[in-house]
Amino acid sequence: MTLPDDPIARYIAIADTFTRLVAGTDDWDSPAPVAGWTARDVVWHLVDWIPNLLGVGAAINLPLRDTAVPDPAADWARFNEAMQAVVLEPGVRDGEFAHPMAGTMTVGTAVDMLVTPDVFMHSWDLARATSQPIELDADYSAGLLAGMEAMEDVLRSSGHYGQRVDVPDDADPESRLIAFIGLDPRWQSVSLERAMQTKRMGLVLLIVADERTKALRLPCHPIPQI
Repeated sequence: MTLPDDPIARYIAIADTFTRLVAGTDDWDSPAPVAGWTARDVVWHLVDWIPNLLGVGAAINLPLRDTAVPDPAADWARFNEAMQAVVLEPGVRDGEFAHPMAGTMTVGTAVDMLVTPDVFMHSWDLARATSQPIELDADYSAGLLAGMEAMEDVLRSSGHYGQRVDVPDDADPESRLIAFIGLDPRWQSVSLERAMQTKRMGLVLLIVADERTKALRLPCHPIPQI
């Protein structure tokens, strides 16, 4: 997908993609690329972490997930509606954000620097966990990667990122970004791997069957009499 240059429109576009992925998820127990996570954990990370971030930094009260009724889709829908109201309201967006770890800036800048990239990158996690197609914007991926590489030591020491995964020098920006944050861009869900294995096995069986059929159809020439 190609993202808008405007920060507000960009967040909404990325959130809309995540919403599509949530709607397309039919197995919330599917393993995710992040070790120990499932598809539901990808959603719950966002709806837990972002309200905490904006609550501490700007006293913005976003809805928290309902721990009594585990429903990632409903949790995301409530959060996303409230979050989009934040980015669309100038009085809120232009307010001060002051966080002990992230520094001081406007709420809009905090969303663009901290929230939008997280939803963007975790869209890849949810897509891979649930075997849904996704293509991360190349320019935005390259920009994020450049910014993160400039502060790599700080990011690694935070404990939130694994070691960089090796990828070819000519890898696309999406693959290089995913590899930088410690995930394997070649990662596939178990269900997709099984489906691909089954498809490959079926193809092999078809080839074998076809060769046997050809063998049976070979013309039978009579042995010449001497």
